[in-house]
Amino acid sequence: MTVTIGRESIAAAHDREASGPVTPLVFERTRRMRATASRRALVRETRLAAAQLVMPLFVVPGRGGREPIPSMPGQARLTPDLAVEEARRLAALGVGGVMLFGIPGAKDTGGESAADPDGPVPETLRLLRDAALPLVLMADVCLCEYTTHGHCGIVVGERIDNDATLPRLADAALAYARAGADVVAPSAMMDGQVAAIRAGLDAAGATDVAILAYASKHASALYGPFRDAADSTPSFGDRRSHQMDAANGREALREMALDAAEGADMLMVKPAITSLDVLALARQRFDLPLAAYQVSGELAMLEAAAANGWIDRRRAAVELLTAIARAGADVILTYLARDVATWLAEEAPR
Repeated sequence: MTVTIGRESIAAAHDREASGPVTPLVFERTRRMRATASRRALVRETRLAAAQLVMPLFVVPGRGGREPIPSMPGQARLTPDLAVEEARRLAALGVGGVMLFGIPGAKDTGGESAADPDGPVPETLRLLRDAALPLVLMADVCLCEYTTHGHCGIVVGERIDNDATLPRLADAALAYARAGADVVAPSAMMDGQVAAIRAGLDAAGATDVAILAYASKHASALYGPFRDAADSTPSFGDRRSHQMDAANGREALREMALDAAEGADMLMVKPAITSLDVLALARQRFDLPLAAYQVSGELAMLEAAAANGWIDRRRAAVELLTAIARAGADVILTYLARDVATWLAEEAPR
């Protein structure tokens, strides 16, 4: 029999031992397999791998340009040639893929440059395809970076026209597919966007291009640094009419089910750290691969705390990513992909 021994009964057992033999106390010793690093490694339930990490990259027109992003330490806007150099480094570390976000040279009210075949994302995709790197090439599909108003769709008055936005998203996805994307990732949170993109890709013969749906995307304060990076802060209002209320978990699962039914090949939750409950429930409900996006605000908080000496950057980064994987993520989008892959390589047996 296994019993729980309290402090008083243990003290009593010591007293009895002084007067003669006693029956040994029996209790669970769960610490046995934590005693050494090798034991802990042997029974570790959740293991990070570089191959499950995807690095977001911000690409801009031009050549030889690198512009640091102040609110995202260690990150920069890159011209296509330098994005390929970064991708080479990531591939050498075993990182699984890259996700491209484009910032065009000029914006307009309709976000038409999102589908420009000569835009920064298609140009980078062609260079990456020519480089033949062992990376999954992903491209974000949204209009916010390409519009003068910073919203994710076509604006009529001060309202986003959902249905008018769908063809524009489909056109952008097709432009990326033709340039070499393996995966297109609609993030605009428009109703029907996955179905529209799937239909457009299939009609053009791009049936092998997969869709990673930003299915559970809550309106979040944690997107602030990204909007600096992509110059996509809304010029009026906010995005709560299309991104989900952060208080809603059941609605998130409904959105995921709808995107799966429309043809998504993978489902994403975002932000990762505030969606772990949704991710765990989704893991039980869906058989599709699940992704989680450790967003810009998560990076900014980590970097700020580490810079002030309040936390150990490396330990905290690995702990956060491990929690995301433990909750059910197969794929993790993170700006820490390069660093974490480097650390994993250092720790690998030789």
